Order: sequence, then structure tokens, then C-alpha cells
Amino acid sequence: MLGPVAPRLPKVFCGVLNSVYNSTVWNITRQNLSGTQLRSAPHLLHRSMATSSTSQEPKHRNRLALEKSPYLLQHASNPVDWYPWGEEAFAKAKKENKPIFLSVGYSTCHWCHVMERESFENEDTGKLMNDNFVCIKVDREERPDVDKVYMTFIQATSGGGGWPMSVWLTPDLKPIVGGTYFPPDDRYFGRPGFRSILRSIAEQWTKNQAKISQQGTMILDALMQGTKFVTSDRKKVPGKGCVDTCYKMLAKSYDDKMGGFGKAPKFPQPVNFNLMFRVWASNPESSEGKQALEMTLHTLKMMAKGGIHDHIAQGFHRYSTDGDWHVPHFEKMLYDQGQLAVSYVDAYQTTKDEVFADIVKDILLYVTRDLSDQSGGFYSAEDADSLPTHEAKEKKEGAFCVWTDAEVRAILSEVVEGHDNLTMGDIFCEHYSIKRNGNVEPFQDPHEELKNQNVLIVRGSLEHTAEHFGLDIQSAKDALQKCRDLLYTVRQKRPRPHLDDKMLTAWNGLMMSGFARAGQALGDVHYTQRAIQAAEFLKKHMYSPETKTLLRSSYTSKDKVVTQIPVPIEGFVDDYAFLIRGLLDLYEACYDEQWLQWAEELQQKQDELFWDEEGGGYFTTRDGDPSIVLRMKEDQDGAEPSANSVSALNLLRLRNYLDNQVWQERAEHIFAVFGERLNAIPVAVPEMTCALSFLHSTPKQIIIAGDRDADDTQQLLSCVHSHFIPNKILILADEKKDGYLYGKLKILETLERIDGKATAYVCENYACSLPVTSVEELDRLLMKRPR
Repeated sequence: MLGPVAPRLPKVFCGVLNSVYNSTVWNITRQNLSGTQLRSAPHLLHRSMATSSTSQEPKHRNRLALEKSPYLLQHASNPVDWYPWGEEAFAKAKKENKPIFLSVGYSTCHWCHVMERESFENEDTGKLMNDNFVCIKVDREERPDVDKVYMTFIQATSGGGGWPMSVWLTPDLKPIVGGTYFPPDDRYFGRPGFRSILRSIAEQWTKNQAKISQQGTMILDALMQGTKFVTSDRKKVPGKGCVDTCYKMLAKSYDDKMGGFGKAPKFPQPVNFNLMFRVWASNPESSEGKQALEMTLHTLKMMAKGGIHDHIAQGFHRYSTDGDWHVPHFEKMLYDQGQLAVSYVDAYQTTKDEVFADIVKDILLYVTRDLSDQSGGFYSAEDADSLPTHEAKEKKEGAFCVWTDAEVRAILSEVVEGHDNLTMGDIFCEHYSIKRNGNVEPFQDPHEELKNQNVLIVRGSLEHTAEHFGLDIQSAKDALQKCRDLLYTVRQKRPRPHLDDKMLTAWNGLMMSGFARAGQALGDVHYTQRAIQAAEFLKKHMYSPETKTLLRSSYTSKDKVVTQIPVPIEGFVDDYAFLIRGLLDLYEACYDEQWLQWAEELQQKQDELFWDEEGGGYFTTRDGDPSIVLRMKEDQDGAEPSANSVSALNLLRLRNYLDNQVWQERAEHIFAVFGERLNAIPVAVPEMTCALSFLHSTPKQIIIAGDRDADDTQQLLSCVHSHFIPNKILILADEKKDGYLYGKLKILETLERIDGKATAYVCENYACSLPVTSVEELDRLLMKRPR
């Protein structure tokens, strides 16, 4: 499928930009734009094409060979004279007066692989590109700032977006025409192919350069106007009715049968889960609260049973191509694992159902085993494509994960004890809906990559499987676990998919939250320790104590040593926001004040670098980079939450931790800036709606006075973490009067232990309850409904 689909822009803005864009010199290219989104070929939304693999010595070697991004290195042997994003490429374009061809993707993007094989590996196409353009390749995960600017252009002019992204620019980096995936020639979809488009643009540039340059300026001006957020009254904060509106919008799109919000393709949407859990927590006895919880829990259960969940090697794939969570796009992304771990932790806290705790452990096992660097950082992703066998020449999507019926039965041929005519394979095939001719419908597999293959999915239940074979529940459970273990061993002998071992600050922050929250709720110190290791990694390798600034990325060498590019990429606003959230969650798991202190320092630096002093809100990028023609503010929560949404809640939490009213004023300013969005379509920003819910609720400061490692202190802390309290601020008062928090919160000096025991204080509206020293008393206090 065509990458993740980028979120859509407001229709009014798109209309304004199109009025500029339609008055263009383009002819053949303009006709092709909408056709290259692959939306016109619905069958291609379900399955995708094979990619090639070769072990031969490369014939070509371009500048990308000097890079460290796995995505850029994938293109280092193309005949295309690729440049990385930078001044060398820009200077060449200006000197030779050539337009720029910008190609943006990421290393686990299937259609990026397809376009490389079809076009960028082709000698004739490479020559055409080299003769007429300066070609730049960008890893969108390294440079989200570049990606966001030009994806906004693509969305506004074509009505959609995704990756790979293909854009032509003037030498001064103004967009003039673009699309996403382009087929290699004119045989596909009845529209011009990539080579025809290249020739057309080269010809138009030669004939109409002045007009094209003028058009680029007009397009950029329209983008600047269309992406501005202006608020006439910074104090006009949207009301709590936005939360109800968001809930109703999500409920309207809910799939009663299979769970999820919206139709196929279905994406995990943790930002929606976050909102729905908060709707329940604010009024759990209301019909809306009960429905919000039921929709969320059902969706999480169906995802866990579906093919989007890797039942053998754990973790979750990117999304489901169908409405049943069955046939996924098989890549695995770190940001999904981090956010979904939190969602399943929330589900466990609200229900105490061990099924959800098991899925948390499942996700974290996968990340610990397959996405963890020895330095403490987390890798970015695993690819969807791999070789079916070690002898194969062509990669196929899902080859690492799928099974034939015969293969499963051969591996699981052991007879079940006490059941002479029953094998382990019988039980496994029944439970996971394995069929002799495969369980993937042909319309989902037009290229026959999954012919006769099975994607594991649980259509029934453990109880159904046990009853079907006359087994008790525990025997069936043990048998299935043994089967999974055997299949895992076999699967590890297959050719592995590509691992993107780039480490990103933002995504590490999200994963750190996942481990920290699991450590809290499951009471497992190993998870907390893993979150601490990640924080230590980021502070050592991705942070400058001199400038107090973050880097975006780091890399691993062949001998698994953390390394860096000659000019490191400076951190973007999401790197700060996601890490700050991770540090706040980490403090509430380990109560080490250094992480809270670092969060405050990073928030101050984020404000300095990214805050819009004139209009409010956070820009994606810092000021001063001439190669970024447009500073933008992210205003949509999608696969990842927007930095403005996460920052709003970070600021409110910091305000309550550190008694700094400035943080709350800044959060309220964010709500005012995005007020139109929150009032009209809060479903576009459910994470920001969560922060707004926090603002309109009564924060619950829970202060535990005691020694961190004492049993009675740990019992009270465990009691707190057994509850889902989204508006809580948890503080450990260890009586170290010269400590960081005692210097910030004077109230801590007045809260002492009772009779030498660990003591809990629950404070709301600047008034604290009577102190309690038992878990039972604290539990009753925490069960009180919010006012």
C-alpha cells in the first residue's frame, strides 16, 4: 500500500491553493497528479508488489553512500546522482539552473521500494533524471520538517497524500508540481508514467522558466497564508463541550462488530483511545462513559485477536488493509508499539483484566528483543518485505510472518496427550483460522504474494477452541503456547525483514512512556529500569548539556556502536514534546527527581526555540534554517500525536508539579490558537482534546510522604497505580528538604508522615484530604468521583 496516508487539510485552504495551482503552465503533469495517489486503483489498497533483492556488488555508488540513514543507504547504489538534503545540492541547482526533484520516503515504506525498483534502479530513467534535475533524497523520519512542508503542498493540490512523495522544486526550493508514487511508464492507469513526466517538466522548465518560478512564489505565498493560525483573543479557551463533541464524532464512526473508528483500511489510533478512556473516567456511571469504555475495550480486544497483532513474534503491525483487523501491512513501527503499550495499560487499569496486561507484556517483549540497542536506545522499525526463502530473489510483503496449512501441521505434528487422534496442529489451525488453501481472500492479494498462505487471526476464543476439542481451558492454553513457541523457533530461521536501526528522540520518548507506564501499572521494576536506560541513552547521545538542546537522530555502526552524521540534525518540536512526556511518566514510575528537572529544562528550551511569540503555539522547526521555506504548526493528531497536543498536556502537568502558573497560561494559549479546530472538528485533535479535558477537570495531586524503597511507601504507590486517574499528579515527598521538588513546592514541607508510617495526601483545589496511612483508606479516597 501507499505508505501511511497523510492527514487531509481543510477544504477552504485546498481550494485557495488550487485556484493558484490551476493557473499553471503544466499540462501532462497536472493531468497525472490525482492518478498517482493509487486511490484510483482500489485493489492496490489491499496488497502490494514484490521488491527485488540482490547480493551483487553495486555498479553505481552515489553520495548517499556517505549517509547513515537506512533509507538513504538503500538508494546509495542507484544510477541516480542522489544528493542528501543540503547546501551542496541547492548550490548545484542554482549554478546549473536546474529544477530539483525531491523524493521523500522511509526505509520500511513498501511503495518506496517499488518506485525504486521500477524507476530509480533503471539506467535510462537515472540518466534522464541526472541530465535534467538535481535529485535529492530525504528520509522523512530524519527530516519531518522537509516532509511536512511539501506534503502540505501535495495534500492541497491533489486531495491526498502518502509516501513515497515526489515533488519538483525551483532551485530556491519552492514547490511547483508533485505527487506520490508514479508508475515507470505510460502503461498504468491510463495516465503518463514517471519518464513522461520527467520529460514534460524538463521541457516546460526550458520554455517557461520565468512563469514557473513566478508560480512557485505564488504557491508558497498561498501555503503561508493557508497554514497560519491566528487567534484574536488568547484568553478565549474552548469549553469542555469539545470533549463531548469529539466523543460523539468518534462514536458515529465506530464499527460495532469489529471495533475501530472508520472503515478499511483500519489504523491503530491510540490518540482516540486516550480520549475515550478520559470520557469514561470523567463520568463512569453515565451512558456515554460506559459506551466510550466499551468501544475502546472491544477495539483493543479485536486488534489483539486480529492479524494486525503478531501472534508468534509479538508486537503490532502498522495497520489492517481490511475492516476485520485481519490482513495487515506488515511493517512494525516503534511509535505504534509505544503508544499501544500505553493504551493496553490504560485498559488494564480500568478493568483489571489480565488479557490486557498480557498484551502489554507482549508488546514490550517484542521491543526489548527486536527493537532495542545495547546502548539503551530503541530502533525505529522493521520492514514489511522479506525474502520467502534464503534462495529467493524477490522479496514479498509478509513473507516473514505467514504460514501454509501444511507447514504448520508438519511442525506441530505432536499428538496431544490423552487424545490419540488430535495433534497440536489441529488445535492451532482451529484457533487461528488456518485453512488448507490459505485464509486471505483473492481481492486482498491481487499480486498473489499470499496465495495459499495464512495470516493468523483468532475468530473465536480460547474457550471455544477448548470446547471444540473437549479440552479444559488450561490444557488448551498450554498447547497453544507450546505451538507458538515452536513456530517462533522456525520463523527465526527465515530471512529477516530489513531493520531500520536509526534511533529517533521523539519515538524513543513515546516508547519510554510505554515502559514507564507498564512499570507503574504492572509493578514490574524491569520495565521501569528499561525506561531509565532509554532516558540515560537520550541524555548521553541525543542531548547537549552545554546548549541544553536535543538532536533528532543517532545511528548504529556495523559493530553496534552509537554513531552520528558529520552535521547532526537538530531536534524538532516533537523530539522535545514526546521526550518531556516520557520523562514525566518516568518520574511517576521511579520518583527520581532528575528526570523531572530535565523535563523542566527541556520545556524551557522548547519554548525558546519553537514558541510563536506573535501568534502562539509551537512551530515544528526552529527559526533560522533557510532551507525550510515555511515554518509550520502541526495541527492534527494521527499515527503520532501532534507536538502542540502533547505539549499542552505537558505544560499542565508541569504547572502542577512545579507550581508555575506560566505553564498553564501557555497551555491555555495553545487551546485558544487551535480553538476553531477544537470547537468544529475536535476529532482531528483528540490528543489536544484530552489536554483540554485535563484543564477543565480538577487535577488530583497525590503526595506520598515516605522513603522511596520502604515497603509501606511502595504499597501506597502501587495502590495509586492500580487506578486509572488521567488527571493525577503523583509526587513522592521523601523529606529531603534540599531536594529539587521541595524547592518548587513549599507545601511539601508541611506534609509529614503519621506515626513514622508512609502517609498519603490527596489534594484538590489547593486543599488536601486528611492524611491516610493504609492502602484501604487511600483506595477509598481515590475512588471518589471527580468534582
